[in-house]
Amino acid sequence: MSFLKGKNNLMNDLEKLKKLEEARDKILANVRKKIIGQQEIIEELLIAIFAGGHVLLTGVPGLAKTLMITTLSETMDLNFKRIQFTPDLMPSDIIGTEILENNRTTGEKELKFIKGPIFSNIILADEINRTPPKTQSALLQAMQEKEVSVGNTTFKLAEPFFVMATRNPIELEGTYPLPEAQLDRFIFNLMIDYPDYESELEIVEKTTSETVSKVEKVLDAQDIIETREIIRKIPVTKAIIEYAVKIVRATRPEEKSASKFIKDSVSWGAGPRAGQNLVTGAKINAVLNGRKTPDYDDINRIAKPVLRHRIIPNFRAEAEGISTDIIIEAILKEAR
Repeated sequence: MSFLKGKNNLMNDLEKLKKLEEARDKILANVRKKIIGQQEIIEELLIAIFAGGHVLLTGVPGLAKTLMITTLSETMDLNFKRIQFTPDLMPSDIIGTEILENNRTTGEKELKFIKGPIFSNIILADEINRTPPKTQSALLQAMQEKEVSVGNTTFKLAEPFFVMATRNPIELEGTYPLPEAQLDRFIFNLMIDYPDYESELEIVEKTTSETVSKVEKVLDAQDIIETREIIRKIPVTKAIIEYAVKIVRATRPEEKSASKFIKDSVSWGAGPRAGQNLVTGAKINAVLNGRKTPDYDDINRIAKPVLRHRIIPNFRAEAEGISTDIIIEAILKEAR
């Protein structure tokens, strides 16, 4: 009986994974109604959401970052809140605050907690580097613990909980860079660039007409939670895990096996969490593309967004214009 039950559970899981592949196509089709181009970024956002991670998105203003995440929240039927980070933003503006009010029953005064925007499924933390570290920490603690504490009371955040934090790379005056330990809490660091000519032409044409595209709901919160549980069960060969660990360890200049290029170019490499993110992200990338288990190409596909915020180039690399992406490309080339 237990064997049959296990077999039935496996069949159900495989059926749900097949539906996830179909849902991915529907989600992308919905997002394309409002977002022109940027398909790679959208797919990476999907991987992060299903992985239960958070994303740091770097790009100049006007590239539809807000519209992208709001459209995703609509097609997944998730609550969405946007927080504009400014130098005067306080932790209570994110988490919420306690107010003193009269109890209508007893007539006595009591504290009541008013929830902040953090109590939502999807959070857009816009220009997170414009607020002081104390306020940044309020958000990053919620990201890590999936809960917030006010006084002696702890409040669980609703699942799924996903944060997309944005950074503006061109206006750095008066900003507060995120420390490396906090950056490590993001599963991906995505770089969004200007659209190509054809995409920009279509953007201008569509946004200056009367056409309004409606987004359909494809998944809901429970679907995402169930999918995460199934993804954890997906088998990964030892060779793939070894490959992921090999790539992560190759980023560390203190490793004996590190190449001369890494020792000459890197101050600090990625930690074990990077390997976990590589394997989890590879699983989801495989499933979304119709495969039941990840291979080397899945690891390579997400290596840059997983590693680029976990590698710190040294002064020599910066002086020579060697970016983290160039370093990652060199590591992948040597690892093959």
